[in-house]
Amino acid sequence: MNISLIGKIAFVCGSTQGIGKATAIELASLGATVVLIARNEEKLKETMALLDQKEGQKHQYIQADFTQPEVLKSKLQYFLKDQTTAHILVNNTGGPPAGLAIDASSEHFKAAFEQHVICNQVLVQALVPLMKKSGYGRIINVLSTSVKTPIPGLGVSNTIRAAVANWAKTLSVELGPFNITVNNILPGSTQTARIEALIENKSKQTGKSKDQIRKEMEEEIPLKRFAQPEETAAAIAFLASPAAGYISGINLPVDGGKTPGL
Repeated sequence: MNISLIGKIAFVCGSTQGIGKATAIELASLGATVVLIARNEEKLKETMALLDQKEGQKHQYIQADFTQPEVLKSKLQYFLKDQTTAHILVNNTGGPPAGLAIDASSEHFKAAFEQHVICNQVLVQALVPLMKKSGYGRIINVLSTSVKTPIPGLGVSNTIRAAVANWAKTLSVELGPFNITVNNILPGSTQTARIEALIENKSKQTGKSKDQIRKEMEEEIPLKRFAQPEETAAAIAFLASPAAGYISGINLPVDGGKTPGL
């Protein structure tokens, strides 16, 4: 099975922590040259230092805040002026704050839509021409199992994640003729800063301890534990590889079997 990414250029968003960071490390280990994208420059430099430096690799980063799509677009254009090819894009952005959909303001929805749908579109429009030129493209969106089953208390996230999933399915049809695949990874509960924030929020709401909340959440998962970011990164790396060349337009849960239904 060919999972080598030697000679491939991969752009990884949200790559200074959690799933994004684990993905950048995994893609680099398979031979890809990685372009990290995140807002914190110090953390970008720290992550860069963790990436393998093999022959042919020259990892780089773009400092960008996804609350400013036009700034992201400008920085991408500047970075790509000397870039002749690109092969892989991992769209990965932190989820909107927890809360009920009925309580969310229009500004909450607009902000989340910009950070996820609009910024993803900016990235795709910038990189797809280079993927077409190379004859190889992999677009992988890190979403949530809420695409299949909405998660209580994550009203805005449920709404926006589903929008991204349908955007991705549409793109998979449009870009298929150019050997560009588009897929979604749906992480379940994963040991990241995001899950810790959700546990803390639920603890405050219920009065239960964080340990108790964690245990209750783990008991709902058939594998009885949270995923490690590296496990989700492995699924992303597979979809980015030549071995996954005939897989496109799918939602792949990485959730320990929790999502009800097929």
